[in-house]
Amino acid sequence: MEFPDRCDLQELLDPQPLPSFARVRYDPATATLDTPLETVRDELERLPLDELEPGATVAVGLGSRGIHRIADIAAETVATLDERGFEPIIVPAMGSHGGATPEGQREILAALGISEERVGAPVEATMAVEQVDEVAVGDTATPVYFSAAALEADAVLVINRVKPHTNFTGRIESGCCKMLAVGLGKQRGARAFHSTALAEGYVPTIEALTAAIRDSTPLLGGLALVENFHEELGHIEAIPALELETREPELLERATAEMATLPADDIDLLVVDELGKEISGAGMDTNVIGRYRVINAPDPDEPSIDLIYARGLTEKTKGNGNGIGLADITRRRAVEQLDLQKVYANALTSGSLSKAKLPPVAPDDELALRIALPALGGYDPATARIVWIENTTALAEFRVSEALAAELESDDEITVLERERLRFGDGTAAFDA
Repeated sequence: MEFPDRCDLQELLDPQPLPSFARVRYDPATATLDTPLETVRDELERLPLDELEPGATVAVGLGSRGIHRIADIAAETVATLDERGFEPIIVPAMGSHGGATPEGQREILAALGISEERVGAPVEATMAVEQVDEVAVGDTATPVYFSAAALEADAVLVINRVKPHTNFTGRIESGCCKMLAVGLGKQRGARAFHSTALAEGYVPTIEALTAAIRDSTPLLGGLALVENFHEELGHIEAIPALELETREPELLERATAEMATLPADDIDLLVVDELGKEISGAGMDTNVIGRYRVINAPDPDEPSIDLIYARGLTEKTKGNGNGIGLADITRRRAVEQLDLQKVYANALTSGSLSKAKLPPVAPDDELALRIALPALGGYDPATARIVWIENTTALAEFRVSEALAAELESDDEITVLERERLRFGDGTAAFDA
């Protein structure tokens, strides 16, 4: 597909006066775990490892998210299991991510620092699954699929971050239960899950599949991780299999209270430098941007963001730009980074089709802002409320327009570091002090 060049568009779009900007630091009070690796060792002792025979194989499920020190956590888990005389293996637990291929899922783990050499255990990335049960969720009969590699092991353990989900709200959202129900179901299980969840609700579907998996597999439990505002580990807890559905809600409350959010709720334009699957399942965290765009999604009260400009993809997402459809405008650089096979595999499996839609594509930053600013209606650089962030998790430092900076200066958690000017070199945005 050929998108219009700069010469095709610049005569249609008048140059726009730009506001001045300020670089700010956002530093809410939060707690960080001082000794996470020691905590991993201590917490793993809460799982029924004594019930396993010496030499037992333990499948460790790991996902596609960029969690703080996830490679270290994985390596420490493997080392602990090794020292207990077990044989750990790593199984990608990420549904359809990586283009729903073994190579793609290995690539994602490697981008997160998880490889056989790094963590000391082989990576079994097959997409093969077995049906272990069928459950009724409401009026829908749902097959329960589980990774064949994990089923061949003597025990299964999942490691995941507990946090608010990007498509739904409820007592259980992202965490160990969802990783069991979706991630270890591989593409086939993830597709079956999402089809039922869209019709009957995500939480009852997760609960029904988790219970069936516990009854049908040698499940030890999960290692739940909770991050704070600064994307650092604030809590680590091993949850035995029987306690997963009762323990995760309390951890979710903690994660929700400490998650990274924007300091303002009323924003005219949000500029996001990068989106990616390791940042959020939706590329951009919907809880940060206030957009879900999926059937039966909750209607967020805040934040209210009129327009979103997504500039590009992360390297670690390996072309999976699912979530670009949450933006109102993007640029050619982002489109050139897309691997549509991976985008479509993700969107078609989840049923969240809107996130794979392509917004209008500008050739560069300067023309993207020429498009976006007049589209706000009554644009005035003196009053425009613009926020410019790296991504939806890196929210400790970012830039805001002068009108918003003046408002935020009274917030004790905000420090204005310096005023800056936005300029364009060959159409690409840059900030000068």
